[in-house]
Amino acid sequence: MLDLNAAEIGNESIEHNMSLPASANTSRLPGRLLDADEVPPVVEENAGSRSPFFFTCDHYGRLVPRALGDLGVPASEMERHIAWDIGIAGVATLLAKEMGVHLIAQRYSRLVIDCNRPFESPGSIPLISEATEIPGNGGLDAAQVSARQQAIFAPYHGRIAQALDARKAQGLPTILVSLHSFTPVYAGIARPWHIGTLYHRDDRLPHLLRDKLRLEGDLVVGDNEPYAVSDTTDYTIPVHGEQRGLMNTGIEIRQDLIGDPSGQQQWAERLARLLREIEEGLHARKLMPAE
Repeated sequence: MLDLNAAEIGNESIEHNMSLPASANTSRLPGRLLDADEVPPVVEENAGSRSPFFFTCDHYGRLVPRALGDLGVPASEMERHIAWDIGIAGVATLLAKEMGVHLIAQRYSRLVIDCNRPFESPGSIPLISEATEIPGNGGLDAAQVSARQQAIFAPYHGRIAQALDARKAQGLPTILVSLHSFTPVYAGIARPWHIGTLYHRDDRLPHLLRDKLRLEGDLVVGDNEPYAVSDTTDYTIPVHGEQRGLMNTGIEIRQDLIGDPSGQQQWAERLARLLREIEEGLHARKLMPAE
């Protein structure tokens, strides 16, 4: 069992990701999106860890900058997957603490800017997500788009790059794991998988983890399901994993399995156990990646 209070982490992740009051604030610098007193986009656990694993969480939170109000989106819609990856904040935090792994996560809603999309992707600042229109994303000029990129996307990915550069300078092997969650039903079709491992050019770690998960005996495990990684639809794995030549995998967990603290803790425990087994196997076979 993890020596952590999953309920506290679950409550914290929800509370911290509520939209902040839309009151005026004069502390915002010209051209800046966030006021000085607003929550920064980056949250971390175990900075400086020497574990070979390195976790990212692009859709950890659902904050909206004060200056953007509610984006014209009903509060009920901000509870849905369109705003964030439900349940993954608790799993990521618990897993990082249990394994002593450096986690870098991003607190703002993917509806403000999606930190796992290239800028040129239509999903970067979506006009519509699933069937929900996002009025606050319409008619943006170049300065407004740049403000979101500079306030949220750049600090998050800049911090990831900085941490990976530091690990390389220290000669530490690095295995990138990008944590996500997915809806049980999409477009009226039930998704059978409990969890999926995702990849693009490098399937080494995804297949190792896939096989470990299938041996559990109680799981339907997706192989590049329910999504697959690509250069046009993803950013974190192509840029921070593949361009650096790092062993990597995406992990997608079905949201109904991690919608409460108990499920988050169970999945954190399971993944911690399996990732440790993979680490031991890589060491034993002398396959642990170099720096």
